Amino acid sequence: MANPKTIKRINKELYDLGRDPPLYCSAGPIGDDLFHWQATIIGPPDSPYSGGVFFLAIHFPTDYPFKPPKINFTTRIYHPNINSDGNIGLNILKDCWSPALTISRVLLSIHSFVINPDTDNPLVPEIAHVYKTDSTRYEATAHEWACKYADILQHSNKRNKWYTLQRNGL
Repeated sequence: MANPKTIKRINKELYDLGRDPPLYCSAGPIGDDLFHWQATIIGPPDSPYSGGVFFLAIHFPTDYPFKPPKINFTTRIYHPNINSDGNIGLNILKDCWSPALTISRVLLSIHSFVINPDTDNPLVPEIAHVYKTDSTRYEATAHEWACKYADILQHSNKRNKWYTLQRNGL
């Protein structure tokens, strides 16, 4: 059973996301389940992921915010810190979690992390090696995967889809 304070905190974060959504990010519950959300992150401009719509699953533990949410990419992405299961090697989701963090801040951190990977602590060492030794190949492959898996927003109807998702908190 979830703690009432946990439910209050998640509801507050949901309200805050609707009132002031982070740039290039959106999130909200799946159906009526307050503990399971779907998030979207738009690939950062001027990156090989630019315009890609990346979906993430967010699972809040019953003792949130004292334990971090489990967040993983459900859209495939070529990245040294995101493995094929969508697990994210971001320290604030593990050892450096703080109850002061919010989903909004975490999504912004993930968005930034996409273009600033930690190649010294990769989840996928092979991709980190390519990133360090052949940036042209890395960017080409990352862009290829974004086009293949992330539904690049190239046309206005896709852009409208993104804005609709963001307005609806998805």
